[in-house]
Amino acid sequence: MHEYDTVLKNLLQRMSAGTLQQVTGFAVTHWHNIELPEVRSSRVDLLGETADRNLVHIELQSTNDSKMALRMAEYALAICRRFDRMPAQVVLYVGLEAVRMKTTLNGPHLSFDCRVIDIRDLDGEVWLASDRVEDNVVAVLMSFASRHEAIRKSFNG
Repeated sequence: MHEYDTVLKNLLQRMSAGTLQQVTGFAVTHWHNIELPEVRSSRVDLLGETADRNLVHIELQSTNDSKMALRMAEYALAICRRFDRMPAQVVLYVGLEAVRMKTTLNGPHLSFDCRVIDIRDLDGEVWLASDRVEDNVVAVLMSFASRHEAIRKSFNG
């Protein structure tokens, strides 16, 4: 098929803008001759699977990333390519600044939205009451009526 691609691409680039618009709906006035080579190894922070085989991707983020929605879309597509299933996704924000990341990515015939949870918006009291030390440590990042009292409880029992 590659030899047909080459010939067809050449013909489409040489068509008049009006003729191409009849085929595609767009009057292209300039073609970019660009390759999109990519050698990279992406690693998601956490990828889990539920009992009913749903994939759950959790990305930990400590800074505001202006391209977070794009990153999450790339991760979702890479995961889908590997597992033939789209994951549910959550960005768990643990940064000090207020969350101000863009969570949507929109284009012609494309819409993507990622969910961002600021850990400070979660009620840490429940986690702090847990018998598990892991829950207690993570709870310190969450919201409390008194952060000082929560930290004291988590380390003094």
